[in-house]
Amino acid sequence: MTTTETTTRPVPVSGGAIGVRRQGRRGLALVFVHYWGGSAGTWDAVVGKLPADSATVRFDQRGWGSSRTLPGPYHLDQLADDVIDVVEGLALDRFVLVGHSMGGKVSQLAAARRPEGLAGLVLVAPAPPRPPASVTAEYQRFLAHAYDSARTVEEALDHALTATRLEGAVRNAAVRDSLAGGDAAREEWPLRGIAADITDAAGAISVPVLVLAGEDDRVEPPHVLRACLLPHVPHARFDTVPGSGHLLPLEAPEAVAAALADFTVGLGR
Repeated sequence: MTTTETTTRPVPVSGGAIGVRRQGRRGLALVFVHYWGGSAGTWDAVVGKLPADSATVRFDQRGWGSSRTLPGPYHLDQLADDVIDVVEGLALDRFVLVGHSMGGKVSQLAAARRPEGLAGLVLVAPAPPRPPASVTAEYQRFLAHAYDSARTVEEALDHALTATRLEGAVRNAAVRDSLAGGDAAREEWPLRGIAADITDAAGAISVPVLVLAGEDDRVEPPHVLRACLLPHVPHARFDTVPGSGHLLPLEAPEAVAAALADFTVGLGR
């Protein structure tokens, strides 16, 4: 279990700064990019189950949580710019991007730019580069209201986002995080980002890629990722986490941490 002290420092980005939480100082760093409605804290349980010497980086994406007041735009390219600014601002020598859901699509765009020091990419229940047929205008309008209130967030958690019910502090944090986005940031993903086709960018990814899918994910099911992601992302290995839904970092942190540890060993930590 990780016991290294966590430090927080501001890293300059367009329009202001992002507060970045960092643990560990040496070796290959894991840079975590959260889902639509998540936060740096989404990754806490995963980080807590990594080897004690792991170097990790977490932050709230633009428009969410502690980064809520950063000005727009909040589109995918801007979020990828922020990821690049974070890794450059921290002067990371070698790092792996770990993106979940929307953060997975952002991480694909960032990785496609081939930033110096990028050693690998882990996509956790990622939004695929080619939008599936299920992403219709009607679905986008429906999704745009998923985080209107605590009640709608809880409904989304129980009926779409998870296969195992979140309880206690984890559930409370997920609800709180989902309500912590600014209006423009909250609307950008369902109304535009989810439907963006980034297959050309994904094809430029040149590092090893691990894709983790939740066996019972109703948002990005394994068959969708096989059809809409694997043909477009070179060098990708595909693994499925049994019994888990879309919120893998919260539902199956042990499995995610084990997969990350194995992946980084293969990269030569």
